[in-house]
Amino acid sequence: MSITAFDWADVATDLDHQGWAILPRLIADADCDAIAALYDRDEGFRSRVVMARHGFGRGEYRYFSYPLPRIIQNLRSALYPHLMPIANRWHERMGIAPRFPNTHQAFLDRCHAAGQTRPTPLLLRYDAQDYNCLHQDLYGEHVFPLQVAILLSEPRQDFTGGEFVLTEQRPRMQSRVAVVPLAKGDAVVFAVNVRPHHGTRGDYRVTMRHGVSTVLTGRRHTLGIIFHDAA
Repeated sequence: MSITAFDWADVATDLDHQGWAILPRLIADADCDAIAALYDRDEGFRSRVVMARHGFGRGEYRYFSYPLPRIIQNLRSALYPHLMPIANRWHERMGIAPRFPNTHQAFLDRCHAAGQTRPTPLLLRYDAQDYNCLHQDLYGEHVFPLQVAILLSEPRQDFTGGEFVLTEQRPRMQSRVAVVPLAKGDAVVFAVNVRPHHGTRGDYRVTMRHGVSTVLTGRRHTLGIIFHDAA
């Protein structure tokens, strides 16, 4: 589905209301399979992380190196202009100073000038009994407040379990959990760290974390698109 075909006003409303929004069928099945198949190649990645070694969970992921595969580069560049106005409005509501430029390349130039030069798009693989602990993807001073995860496998066919999970922590309240329903090719846009919530006394910050529940059977691949680079 074309990125311009989504109702971005509805996406913004969902993000404001709950901190996440679904972009259905963002990637076609054939492209999902082609991206997932990259995982076993030696070239095109800068590092591999085995989660259990770091206490992150179980499973593994690989960070892409520059230049990114064309489809991932195009997604990163094309999604950014639609998310940038939401990001700027969120920062204004939360009283966070940085504003984001109109193009993703201009934002990357800002990251690179601050020493954040390592690409952050990543490909994740989970097998049976693998999971990803709740976390935030913060890699340096410059953080774009929204990111995207795209499910490359078909639930109940390629794998069972393995739901995408988000938690929301409001001040002086217990955590709220959301299980995001995704099909193959669907993307979820969600808050990286904090998002604004409008209360009786105005806007305040809500802390978000994300993870993946235990995969029961099969294999699950996910593409993560993070818009800031890492130090």
